[in-house]
Amino acid sequence: MRNVHIDFHGADPGFEAASLLAKGAAKDNQMKDPTIMAWHRNSRLGATPPFYDGANPETWWEKYGEGNGGGLEVSVGDDYQFIMMDARGFETVGDIPLRNLTDSEGNEYICYTPLQGMDSSIPKQEACTPLDDWLADQY
Repeated sequence: MRNVHIDFHGADPGFEAASLLAKGAAKDNQMKDPTIMAWHRNSRLGATPPFYDGANPETWWEKYGEGNGGGLEVSVGDDYQFIMMDARGFETVGDIPLRNLTDSEGNEYICYTPLQGMDSSIPKQEACTPLDDWLADQY
């Protein structure tokens, strides 16, 4: 994997600004359509992206990004790291007819919009699947 470092001095730029800098650096390194596959924020700054039980929060993101097509690591100062891939040539699917909803007890669901509709934010059994039933196999 190639590595690029953006020298950034000063206060935390925030995720949005750092990700835009990373995408710009990826374009400067021959990526036509850079996409963030994984990212990491230095834990001394506060919250980092989610990680999985048993995974090392300081390293899982890099393994995930590289294992899922990432070819360029961009670090923005000492605060943010991004694994980028070039999405050029991939088909786009347009709008995906799915919604994430939460019931009154805090349970999260993914719902098929044509069955769920847009008029209700209460998950319907015939349109929704509890997110707890989905498994992430990350190692």
